[in-house]
Amino acid sequence: MTVVQQSPRRTRWRVGAFATAVTMLLASLGLLLTGTAQAAAGCSVAYQVGGQWAGGFSANVSVTNLGDALNGWRLTWTFPSGQRVTQAWNATVTSAGAEVTAADVGYNAALATNASASFGFNGSWSGANTNPTAFALNGVACTGGTRPTTTPPPTTTPPPPTTPPPTTPPPAGDAMAAVAAMQPGWNLGNSLDSVGADETAWGNPRITEALLDGVRAQGFKSIRIPVTWSAHLGAAPGYPIEAAYLNRVKEVVDWALADGFYVMINIHHDSWQWINTMPTDRTNVLAKYNAIWTQLSTTFRSSSAKLVFESVNEPQFTGSSGDAQNATLLNELNTSFRTVVRSSGGNNATRLLVLPTLHTSADQARVDELAATFTALNDRYLIATVHYYGYWPFSVNVAGGTRFDATAQQDLTDAFDRVYHAFVAKGIPVIIGEYGLLGFDRHTGTIEQGEKLKFFEYFGYYARTRKLTTMLWDNGQHLGRTSLQWSDPELAAQLKSSWSTRSGTASTDLVFNARSSAITAKTITLNLNGTTFQGLRQGSTELVRGTDYTVSGSQLTLTASALTRLTGNRAYGVNATLHARFSQGVPWRINILTYDRPTLANATGTTSSFAIPTQFRGDQLATMEAKYADGSNAGPQNWTSFKEFDRTFAPNYGTNVITLTADFFAEVNDNAPVTLTFHFWSGERVTYQVTRSGGAVTGTVG
Repeated sequence: MTVVQQSPRRTRWRVGAFATAVTMLLASLGLLLTGTAQAAAGCSVAYQVGGQWAGGFSANVSVTNLGDALNGWRLTWTFPSGQRVTQAWNATVTSAGAEVTAADVGYNAALATNASASFGFNGSWSGANTNPTAFALNGVACTGGTRPTTTPPPTTTPPPPTTPPPTTPPPAGDAMAAVAAMQPGWNLGNSLDSVGADETAWGNPRITEALLDGVRAQGFKSIRIPVTWSAHLGAAPGYPIEAAYLNRVKEVVDWALADGFYVMINIHHDSWQWINTMPTDRTNVLAKYNAIWTQLSTTFRSSSAKLVFESVNEPQFTGSSGDAQNATLLNELNTSFRTVVRSSGGNNATRLLVLPTLHTSADQARVDELAATFTALNDRYLIATVHYYGYWPFSVNVAGGTRFDATAQQDLTDAFDRVYHAFVAKGIPVIIGEYGLLGFDRHTGTIEQGEKLKFFEYFGYYARTRKLTTMLWDNGQHLGRTSLQWSDPELAAQLKSSWSTRSGTASTDLVFNARSSAITAKTITLNLNGTTFQGLRQGSTELVRGTDYTVSGSQLTLTASALTRLTGNRAYGVNATLHARFSQGVPWRINILTYDRPTLANATGTTSSFAIPTQFRGDQLATMEAKYADGSNAGPQNWTSFKEFDRTFAPNYGTNVITLTADFFAEVNDNAPVTLTFHFWSGERVTYQVTRSGGAVTGTVG
């Protein structure tokens, strides 16, 4: 028997905020499953798969009591395709084979007539993921009608429960509950925020209803729609927004609201285009800023309370006298924003408003400045926001920051702790309005895959412990805007798992065996993260504990005999892929590779086009150092010898070269030989020397 226990912390996060929307959607599709309950005379059930990926899926279930009031409930069903529940929230779920029972968790035990309870779960599947078609509430099959009970119902109305069941959406005025219901969130980046005349200016296609439907199907509950207004404003003093553009923004917002999303809109890249000039042009900046929010407040005055306004993205100021003036100017913007919106009336009188820190930084001084604004405004419908893109050296892979190590982890916990203590602990909700890794701005391979997955696993976990709602920044590099497929399925699986549980990881996902040497046993450290190790598989084949591998505490050792079998003919590169399985979360992939020391060749080129011929021989490049003959650091960011991945160098495994960029040579001294040391993930280090002479570059093997 498998038991998945709902934790109290997770209860706070998952309050079934979309049960009504799910029920209405399924009703329109003819997918409502209905029937009678035990002491009650009837019930209905809505079951919806929110997202599905290879071997896994997430689902939402809403049960509505159509009969007499209940105090305690159990919903049972049988999976038709052998699926299994792996994690659950807002219910205690037990299973025996394909038979599943979901029981209340106390706070949602009371179900009055026509009241609903909602819960969700992650599951596993293979072969098929057919929805169950028969449910029973407290032991009685559901069919949708009502019938007399064997014991007449009481003639008096039962008293209301002392702890009210969760509502959908959260009760008006409960900003903390609303923000919890927004988890998880997604950014529609590089579309309406594009700096240009059209939402396609930065390479993404026009937004469609199908795209928003697809994002919702992935399990996201909220969507942040960044909007840049500067190219669509008329002249002073009214600064009218171009009607066609405003209508387009409203169209997209309305589509998202109709999909059941919480929706956040803002003033986005205007922050660095003209708002940043506020220190020297305060009157004009404030007039334009207020004009935009006056028009938006009028346009959306009657929109659903699920529409949220964010005052400005990543506020920044140029030419100010320092932190004190920056704080004063941002406070003025945030305060004016609230005044404009609140005075417009309608639903804006109580609409949730999001206020950022300077630069949306989680540094203590920035957090303290925003906290002072919240104290002065004394408005219970306000939300604080910061952004988080990781510990900078790790986030861009510079200064040797190749791993999600203790320093990178501490940076994350410190940031989340600061906003928790300043806001959440005082009843003020916080949204991490953007998160990711800065290296993604070039491509997602800047950070080694396993280290990247460890970052996102821990990010999701610690955000949950600090009750922070998170919104993934996606400018089109993650979820395809037309294909609706994830560019990195492993990342998608790790993200989705982190919304509700922890996953086991390991010290590495790469196990190297030198082709020039005899194969020996290899040991890696498991990061159990509160899970228990379950086994090791290659595809569907279970490896044999004690023969193929051993486990001692957190040490997983692959035997020499198993590695010999797995590497086969010892071709360079990945010979086999294993998956370590844990008691919860997603498996951890381990690639078994054969390599030899990489070799480089002499080359000539220019500062704008220089490539080192490289035989990687199965190895992978981690980072590069650059030093002059006297030991001083060469190239950009010369406070460190370790250069920034992609910005200064980049491997191309398909064409067998390592490219040095124009940015690198722009900060290299003329006729001063530079020794490069290439660090590979196998542990190998290879040196090479480059000399720039004007625009020409010569490279020689070190």
